[in-house]
Amino acid sequence: MDRSRIRNFSIIAHIDHGKSTLADRLLQRAGAVSQRDLREQTLDTMELERERGITIKASAVTIDMEVDGQTYMFNLIDTPGHVDFHYEVDRAMAACDGALLLVDATQGVQAQTVANAYAAVANDLEIIPVVNKIDLPSANPEDTAIEIESVLGISADNVQFVSAKSGEGVEELVRAVVAHLPPPQGDPAAPLQALIFDSQYNDYRGVICYLRVVHGTLRRGQKILLMGRGREYLVSEIGKFRPAMTPCDELAAGETGYMVASIKTLHDVTVGDTITDALAPASEPLPGYEPPQLMVFCDFFPSSGENYDDLREALEKLSLNDSSFTFHPQHSDALGPGFRCGFLGLLHMEIVQERLERECGVNVVQTAPSVTYEVELVTGEVQRVEAAGDLPDANKIRELREPWIEMQIITPDEGVGNVMKLADQRRGIYKRTEYLSPTRVMLTYEFPFAEVLYDFYDKLKSVTRGYGTMDYHIVEFRPGDLVKLDIMVNKTVVDALSLICHRSIADRRGRRFLIKLRREIGRQQFEIRLQAAIGSKIIASETIKPYRKNVTAKCYGGDVTRKRKLLEKQKKGKKRMKTVGSVDIPQTAFMTVLQPED
Repeated sequence: MDRSRIRNFSIIAHIDHGKSTLADRLLQRAGAVSQRDLREQTLDTMELERERGITIKASAVTIDMEVDGQTYMFNLIDTPGHVDFHYEVDRAMAACDGALLLVDATQGVQAQTVANAYAAVANDLEIIPVVNKIDLPSANPEDTAIEIESVLGISADNVQFVSAKSGEGVEELVRAVVAHLPPPQGDPAAPLQALIFDSQYNDYRGVICYLRVVHGTLRRGQKILLMGRGREYLVSEIGKFRPAMTPCDELAAGETGYMVASIKTLHDVTVGDTITDALAPASEPLPGYEPPQLMVFCDFFPSSGENYDDLREALEKLSLNDSSFTFHPQHSDALGPGFRCGFLGLLHMEIVQERLERECGVNVVQTAPSVTYEVELVTGEVQRVEAAGDLPDANKIRELREPWIEMQIITPDEGVGNVMKLADQRRGIYKRTEYLSPTRVMLTYEFPFAEVLYDFYDKLKSVTRGYGTMDYHIVEFRPGDLVKLDIMVNKTVVDALSLICHRSIADRRGRRFLIKLRREIGRQQFEIRLQAAIGSKIIASETIKPYRKNVTAKCYGGDVTRKRKLLEKQKKGKKRMKTVGSVDIPQTAFMTVLQPED
């Protein structure tokens, strides 16, 4: 097809602003899906996506759109909205020339809207602002358009008004895409340069690469070279998503699609790599992507009755179609062999655990999530530490640094005081205040990532009556007065329960945690001592009393020494049980580490 009639664009927005529903209407308008096969969230193929109503993986599709008697090729990528999956959005943008920026007419510009708009500008994309959900009774499309102009600097004259649910305004949006988004640049006759923007693994076909051809033409049967890996393959199939995989003979400059080339594992492919002709290679690769920055780590251990090998196979299977999480073997004295896993965020971690249980049938014991810390040793060496149990001895540490984030919080003006109070409790540093409208405010703060990781979003929703939204990005690692808080059960340190926290809150957190832990661990036939310690200093202690059996119940009268003998025998038995007995720590105990303060 003539490149002047190709449009490559992605749909970006804050979570739940209607991206996938708009994609459904565009598919329906093009006739790409029959009425019988059409369903809500057509491009969301994972069961979890459909259940939760969110997009987890970016989905690409090619549709032929008739406009004024001419056929245009729309290469569309539907992207996730949650901050944890922003890496998927960045990858999609690199394969596009434009973007539809959706804004909910009932909610206005949200934190992730601002972040996505800045990311689109950074990728030199042409942006069409779209106000969605105009059919709702509480919609305020004109004010939303003015807000887009004042906050994002995009002219309100270019705003498109649609209802993705009813289809109102979709025809005008299609014409705006044709009129305002630029066709792709690139020379079909130049040496082949194609960007891999995603990949997935298939048991029968190997790795399927999602790609955008920038220059040249990719043909079936062609011998290609992956420039980053330096490996050559023979292309066995190429095609487009319509939305099912549909083979074709070639992909020319400006087109997107998929490629199968007998690539055996995902480790052989790097997202962001450049595909070129092995016989006539391009002189240099395309700019790729920065690798995803994994900031949340936790340990997965097989639950009772589960096999370690089964867990390893399940993680390997899952990693084939999700390269943005990592795992490596880990051993805990309390829980035995397991795996240390890295994630993009808490939602990503939750999704992976649920997929392990559903798709692989593996139940896991999961430790409390933690963030990455930087340790500067007295030797000058700098190390990354993913868990408190990996910290070197205190006498070897010169400086301990924690990750800080910059966060934008959007709230109604009456919630500003509560948000500031919450920020002060989490060691937040105030930066600035911006008024988006007379009733909505954007506050910018810097926080230690560990302070907002677990429950900050829930607290924010609570203090703003559900109207607050947030977006954040990692700024840097900064030194702080941090200590390692050890939790001991019967004088044995449980490394999976240890955590790193600020010295000012260590005492309070240690006491609070032991009280919660005492409720979680069941009573035994022997006494259980729980302790929190910083180094060799015990800062808190709790005791779980043992069950008691009245062994003297059958002694009626007689010499008192008979009772003493029985009590002494019971005492020795309990002492022996305490020596050899083990305490079963339930899954819920590990999650109490980061639970909200009472």
